[in-house]
Amino acid sequence: MPARPCRFPLILAALVVPAVSAQAQQDAGSRVESCPRKLGVMAVAEPQSGWNHLSHYGLGSPAALLRMMIQQSGCFDVVERGQAMQNLAQERALAQTGNLRQGSNVGQGQMQAADFVMTPHVQVAAHTTGGVGGALLGRLGPLGAVVGGMKFREASTSLLVADVRSSIQVAAAEGKATQTDFSVGGWALGGGALGALGGYTSTPEGKMIAASLLDNYNKIVLSVRDQNQLIRAGSAAGDANAAASTRAEAPQTAGQVLMAKIANVKVYAEASRDSKVVATLQRSDELVASGEVKNGFVQVDSANFSGWVQRTLVSPR
Repeated sequence: MPARPCRFPLILAALVVPAVSAQAQQDAGSRVESCPRKLGVMAVAEPQSGWNHLSHYGLGSPAALLRMMIQQSGCFDVVERGQAMQNLAQERALAQTGNLRQGSNVGQGQMQAADFVMTPHVQVAAHTTGGVGGALLGRLGPLGAVVGGMKFREASTSLLVADVRSSIQVAAAEGKATQTDFSVGGWALGGGALGALGGYTSTPEGKMIAASLLDNYNKIVLSVRDQNQLIRAGSAAGDANAAASTRAEAPQTAGQVLMAKIANVKVYAEASRDSKVVATLQRSDELVASGEVKNGFVQVDSANFSGWVQRTLVSPR
């Protein structure tokens, strides 16, 4: 009697393939856009208003999630500016008191400065109203109105990136999500990193916000990774406004010895090129600044004369 073919492998394959396909779709939906090179150092800032509206859903700050996204993308190095700063400060305090092992090399001037600061904002929309954000919490109650197993129907986020030195905003994007299929599958997480994400990987509400932040961050990456010069030291409008504004004179140290940068620099009786010339300086001549500045001129004294000289034509000895 011929042996009957075993159907169990086919049944097992039918069960496994959809599961693998679903996981692949989930991982693809959680993919972080990457950069071929580092664009600087990023700090993730907490908003001044805090995250009280998210605590109603058992969620804390999403800063740890954002830092992991940034690291996964390879676009920026990330500096710690959150709760762990307290632990860093404690270690440095121990070093200052001499309690750390000799040669530990923990001291001042070693912390990396951030080039950019990212500020996140999160809003959630209820099932029964089109409103968003904290204003909804009074209507939803302490834990929100649970409809279909979800406490809200939509999450929207925004990320703002500003250059630390110029304070100019260099990137901004919004994200939105209505699904809860976020996962960190495929992310190179180490140690207790997954636990640091809390409800953002274990609750439907947290996953929806995480998906929105991921969509948000990927838009940031797409907007900045091909920029040859991300840092902007100024803006055309700002420069024009500064040029048209009344600018206060920078102070001049009284008693400082000045010398002419070039030969034949004229010294005037008043702080104006239209006034009488009282002397002509050579590069070896020394002058003493009185400390008074006016109209781009600095008042100077010498053994034979006193007057005003254009500030751009002299420098400290």
